[in-house]
Amino acid sequence: SDWSSDVCSSDLPRHAVVLGDRMSTILITGASRGIGAQMAIQSAARGDDVIATMREPATADLPDGIERHRLDVKSEAGQLQLAMELGNRPIDLLICNAGVFQGRGGIDDSGLDFAAWENTLMTNVAGVFFTIRTFLPNLRAAEAGKIAVISSQMASSEQASGLHYAYRASKAAASNLVFNLAADLKPEGIAIGAWHPGWVQTDMGGASAAVTAQDSAAGLLSEFDALTMARTGCFRTWDGKDLPA
Repeated sequence: SDWSSDVCSSDLPRHAVVLGDRMSTILITGASRGIGAQMAIQSAARGDDVIATMREPATADLPDGIERHRLDVKSEAGQLQLAMELGNRPIDLLICNAGVFQGRGGIDDSGLDFAAWENTLMTNVAGVFFTIRTFLPNLRAAEAGKIAVISSQMASSEQASGLHYAYRASKAAASNLVFNLAADLKPEGIAIGAWHPGWVQTDMGGASAAVTAQDSAAGLLSEFDALTMARTGCFRTWDGKDLPA
């Protein structure tokens, strides 16, 4: 595994995070393209050890040198395989970014069939839960492990505006997971938060979206850096605003 840093401490990038005698280690799911890929690229550029995971590593839109692993977050076998590969390696930040968006219409949308609901809920909700549970030992092995879940402002019940039912429901459930995990993990000193990445120019957001993947990733990473136990259980935007549940 090509994951150890060969950067001398005197040559560290300005934003590199150093923990004791090692670099910060970040695991990102859904890192093959879009926001996930940008978070991986920017984290690696600032000196972090990045573990980028995706369903098909060979097709990832990532530069050489970024460690990548195969992971379908809704696959129990895949979760166990990656856990075995990583062993007891500490993870300082787990970013649950993998997600799907199926069925964008209203209640009569034929795309909102049983298969779409199953895939959406298994990926966006159960996938988050099982990823966190699988790598919790690695977070516990870190000095101050923390978790960031990519949710959406569409998860907000106060901002409900119709359509996109499966996606909205899944992101609301993912945010609810964050709120409850914050309570359960607080005694262990593991902070967790949920973030809206913005309307981003990705395959999911479309070319007319308002925010570039680069800007979203940079804002999100800044938010994750600022995540502490005082802010655990937060629901915020990529550019630093609180969102209503």
